[in-house]
Amino acid sequence: MPDGESAVEVDGLIKRFGEVEAVRGIAFAVRPGEIFGFLGPNGAGKSTTINMLCTLLRPSGGKARVAGYDIVTERDDVRRNIGLVFQDPTLDGYLSGEQNLRFHAELYGVPRQVTGPRIRQVLEMVGLWDRRGDLAQTYSGGMKRRLEIARGLLHSPRVLFLDEPTVGLDPQTRASIWEYIRQLKESEEITIFMTTHYMDEAEYCDRIAIMDSGGIVALDTPEALKAGVGEDRVRIQTADDTAAIAALADRFGLAAVVSEGAVTFSVPAGEEFVPRLFGGLGVPIRSVSVSRPSLDDVFMSFTGSTIRDAESTTSDRLRMMMRAARR
Repeated sequence: MPDGESAVEVDGLIKRFGEVEAVRGIAFAVRPGEIFGFLGPNGAGKSTTINMLCTLLRPSGGKARVAGYDIVTERDDVRRNIGLVFQDPTLDGYLSGEQNLRFHAELYGVPRQVTGPRIRQVLEMVGLWDRRGDLAQTYSGGMKRRLEIARGLLHSPRVLFLDEPTVGLDPQTRASIWEYIRQLKESEEITIFMTTHYMDEAEYCDRIAIMDSGGIVALDTPEALKAGVGEDRVRIQTADDTAAIAALADRFGLAAVVSEGAVTFSVPAGEEFVPRLFGGLGVPIRSVSVSRPSLDDVFMSFTGSTIRDAESTTSDRLRMMMRAARR
């Protein structure tokens, strides 16, 4: 990859499944050596985009280059220069951890004289060298994910794709996986491209692109995106949410929605606003909370809903895509 060239470059990428446009003309670039994240609800188009960038799906339109190679015309070159950790487990449980890696080395043509030392290097990196001889089916969920990351690194890729790397794992294991990912960035000359719908994980990224309904609605560093929102988030539980929303609009000029069982809206200096709220809303308030802008607030400011609410509304879209993909 020549100096100055993007690790990933996407221009107007589109993917259709029948009449459903799963990815809608997105464009972005990933810098060499950064951790770049796709944040969005399930069904937003994150995994579909990764599958195109990894040459597993052919785009319906647009262009993309990964590690300097075109994903359509130079598929083999792309595959030689990427690692991929799928959302669903793909290990052979009847092979040991080391055997899984040796099989991968054969597939990728890793020279035999360097296979052994490289296997030890990546297994030590993820803390599994002492368990190398155990069958993969005896590993815990977190250990399996770490082994998959080691496998994705074995052939020294330029770009490592992680599709929801901690989905289904408990919070403690998720934290340990992220510790390995941060160490990986420091020890390997590699670009990491990941997808997630966990807000706390997106905070680890150098930059994130927020996806919703197949499009990118915002792209920047986590801090810059939160600073752009600029207002505090206030959540109130009331005796009549419909009346409260109407009163917020009429008396304070504020737009509010019901999200996760509470009336939610944004204002500058939220703690200073609360006394005015109790004095002028005209609807009994049962509880109130104020929080600084988060990535969920960023998502809400661009889409009008929280990421959880967005996930609950994408099930029909996912079913349509799956039906179209089978045709």
